[in-house]
Amino acid sequence: MPVPFHLAFHVTDLDEARDFYAGALGASEGRSTETWVDFDFFGHQLSLHLGKPFANEPTGRVGDHMVPMPHFGIVLPLEDWTALAGRLEERQTDFIIAPSVRFKGEPGEQWTMFFRDPSGNPIEVKGYADMAGVFAT
Repeated sequence: MPVPFHLAFHVTDLDEARDFYAGALGASEGRSTETWVDFDFFGHQLSLHLGKPFANEPTGRVGDHMVPMPHFGIVLPLEDWTALAGRLEERQTDFIIAPSVRFKGEPGEQWTMFFRDPSGNPIEVKGYADMAGVFAT
């Protein structure tokens, strides 16, 4: 795996965040205090701090969709993506973009889904049948 990234951002409720990031997304909780909690998010470090979440607006055009900007996410092998999509569907996640394929048959074919955490932070999860397609042109 490449070097892990670190991303810190605000959430409005740490207990809701714990349920979502650990329960729905499968992240492992790390260190915490009364005002923040760290998660191992697929090998990357997320630090969720109590505060006002960042502003975002649906200004990013991808195909026929307008997606929230800014957003963050993860790229997974398709098998892991499918398992995560199933868990989120079981939890009746309110998707911005429901699990679907995009760029079918083209370089960079990917499965994607967009949703928000309980604090409204937008997340995109991409899945690739062949991880070499992540940077295909």
